[in-house]
Formats: sequence, C-alpha cells, structure tokens
Amino acid sequence: MSYEIQILPKAIRQLKSLSIEVRQKVSRTIQSLANEPRPIGVKKLSGEQNIYRMRVGNYRILYQIIDKILVVVVVSVGHRREVYRDR
Repeated sequence: MSYEIQILPKAIRQLKSLSIEVRQKVSRTIQSLANEPRPIGVKKLSGEQNIYRMRVGNYRILYQIIDKILVVVVVSVGHRREVYRDR
C-alpha cells in the first residue's frame, strides 16, 4: 500500500532554494514517505491538526497524512529555525 506524494507550491519553492546536497537528501526522504508515512523519528506537531515533522539534519519537512485516500501532502520544507515561523 503506497501513498501518493503531493508537494504544495510553497514547499516546492522552499525545496528549490536549498543547496543541491540538502535538496537531494530532503527529496529522498520525501519519496520514502510514500512507503512509510510514519517512520521512526517522526513527530506529530502539537497544536496542529494532522501535521507531522520529519528531521533531515538541520532541516525539517512538515507534512500532512490523509489516510482515507492514501496521500502525503508536503506543506513546508526549511531550516529548523525558520520552518515553524509562518505556521
């Protein structure tokens, strides 16, 4: 049972602004969410409805899981000190 990955336009812009090495690591991690949307180390954000956080070094991927239709929606990607600011 594989999930479909959808990336919001804002997250695409954030991903493109990262360095090539970090972008590759983050992209691989996002693709791995299709097979296991809740891997070890993922935390649900408190105060947010159904938003999860995945760590990739100093960077974070914020995403939503919609189990009914098997979709993972990437909401935001960025450095740990910046990614939570505009939430």
